[in-house]
Amino acid sequence: MNASRAVVLGYPVRHSRSPIVHGHWLKTYGLEGSYEHAEVAPENFPDFVRGFEADGIVGGNVTIPHKEAAFALVDEADEEAAALGAVNTLWLDHGKLHGANTDGLGFLANLDVGAPGWAKDRGVAVVLGAGGAALSVVRALAGRGFDKVVVVNRTSSRAEKAARLAGSAGLAIGYDEVWRWLPSANVVVNATALGMTGKDPLDLHIGELAQEAVVNDLVYVPLVTNLIASARANGNHAVDGLGMLLHQAVPGFERWFGVRPEVTEELRSLVIADIEGRSGSAPTSA
Repeated sequence: MNASRAVVLGYPVRHSRSPIVHGHWLKTYGLEGSYEHAEVAPENFPDFVRGFEADGIVGGNVTIPHKEAAFALVDEADEEAAALGAVNTLWLDHGKLHGANTDGLGFLANLDVGAPGWAKDRGVAVVLGAGGAALSVVRALAGRGFDKVVVVNRTSSRAEKAARLAGSAGLAIGYDEVWRWLPSANVVVNATALGMTGKDPLDLHIGELAQEAVVNDLVYVPLVTNLIASARANGNHAVDGLGMLLHQAVPGFERWFGVRPEVTEELRSLVIADIEGRSGSAPTSA
């Protein structure tokens, strides 16, 4: 039996840390298999995916800009992928191409581990951004039962689209209204690229936050963003975004290699060492 081969698909994709994550798990569990970068241009993406079986590929992670294209190609999508119209995990099963979206799972697992009890008071959640990551976060927060999920974005139509994923709990606002919601927020999530190495800083004054509020930045390069540093200085529990990358990878590895892996401090330290060694690289959701 041939060893399983999986890939991470993106354009560009060489900055992805996923091969470090899956390579560590393959070694830890003593499994035969491989996990590689696959840089595929958008125009070549459908043919590449349709060629999985012929190329001996059992599946892969999907990152920017292919998540919507991957959804369009699958024979079967899980509930999350169907709701979001985007896939980040692909696998073959009896000749059928399956797709899942594990970003929301990764987001929740990261907070569950990094800030135990963070969702005890499920009042108000404030989400900055309305892109792909924000959509997963909004849906995940609504699923945890938050009374109000406030989506903040400069483009009102995008904020409204994201807020609809929270049903009656969703509310779309502009940045000029954030100050109204910060004092009552139980959790604040930065789901934008602001604060990422090479991007503009996130301009958010969090002094109005209650000290019990939890702050999460999905950016993990740098690991300690200005938002994380400000939150800790304000007395808030702050969680970086690296855990989301690690936890969202778990279901795919189990599908491809047959073992459900653990997210450990050893793995986290391995990825942090790579981040510090490659400062200036852009992060990715895979």
